Amino acid sequence: MGNLQEYKCPCCGGAIEFNSKLQKMKCPYCDTEFEIETLQGYEKELQNEQSDDMTWETSAGSEWQEGEAEGLRVYTCKSCGGEIVADANTAATSCPYCNNPIVMTGQFEGSLRPDYVIPFKLDKKAAKEGLMKHLSGKRLLPKIFKDQNHIDEIKGVYVPFWLFDTDAEAHIRYRATKVRSWSDSEYDYTETKHYMIHRGGTVGFERIPVDGSSKMPDDLMESIEPFDFKEAVKFQMPYLAGYLADKYDVSEEESVGRANKRVKKSTEKAFASTVKGYSSVTTENSSIQLQNGKAKYALYPVWILNTTWKGEKYLFAMNGQTGKFVGNLPVDKAAAGRWTALLTVIFGALSYGIIWLFWLFGVL
Repeated sequence: MGNLQEYKCPCCGGAIEFNSKLQKMKCPYCDTEFEIETLQGYEKELQNEQSDDMTWETSAGSEWQEGEAEGLRVYTCKSCGGEIVADANTAATSCPYCNNPIVMTGQFEGSLRPDYVIPFKLDKKAAKEGLMKHLSGKRLLPKIFKDQNHIDEIKGVYVPFWLFDTDAEAHIRYRATKVRSWSDSEYDYTETKHYMIHRGGTVGFERIPVDGSSKMPDDLMESIEPFDFKEAVKFQMPYLAGYLADKYDVSEEESVGRANKRVKKSTEKAFASTVKGYSSVTTENSSIQLQNGKAKYALYPVWILNTTWKGEKYLFAMNGQTGKFVGNLPVDKAAAGRWTALLTVIFGALSYGIIWLFWLFGVL
């Protein structure tokens, strides 16, 4: 039995048919007209489109050299399950994530050796100053929070990151419109022209960072980016002295999905910025093919600060290289209410002023 061919309208998705009077294809639902050659080209384009192919090599990290990891110990937090790596001389300490005591549980094993490390550039004093600066100028922050809030713990932690390199070959199809309106003595007219737009090319990505720790919130780590990889060095054990190192518990393979999302979003944004001069633009199809995808394993420096106020714990993080500081803060509900009321009065006064001007000039 032969197959029935049905043509879908690119504008509304309805079934279109040949109009003998116009000698064109016409959609009975939105009245859009198409030249047959245009429609054939559109159908051919749909048939040639490919799905995403975003696969990677798995070669990050390396095996520890003989005897190199023997001096490392693993501290496990019984409250949140966090595993922190330190040298054999580190005494029992507290968890940098939840601030509960952690105890040494055993020899370090079962983890890859990092390829790179960015050494700490800023010290604990800079982290304290970063918190004070973060608290200043916040109108909705309860004033008493800054006075009574005290730092429970400051820890310098090397956070594990998977760094992904790839070339993304993209083929993206957009639907765009140009709308023109005019009037005569009898009617108002609106003409809408529809366009199929193609963009294609290759975008190179270097060292897309993906946090390899499930205890560290991904949005927190992305907020303190970027790190300057120019200051990265080949990993050596002495860089860990005096600091903790978070043991990765999210593998390279498990991190690929997040890397792919960042690649796809960045690639589509880059190409979309080149589609200009239209009334509307909609992405209809996006095909991303990765080439030469590979990853490396690195440790990045982060200061973790825990504070407590009214029984609530607040987690802050500072980029140990650049000083960028992030963290959520409580909101003074009374102050927020006053600001809302003030803005309501301001916008109300502006609206009244605009209406009065319209009336004055006879618009209303």
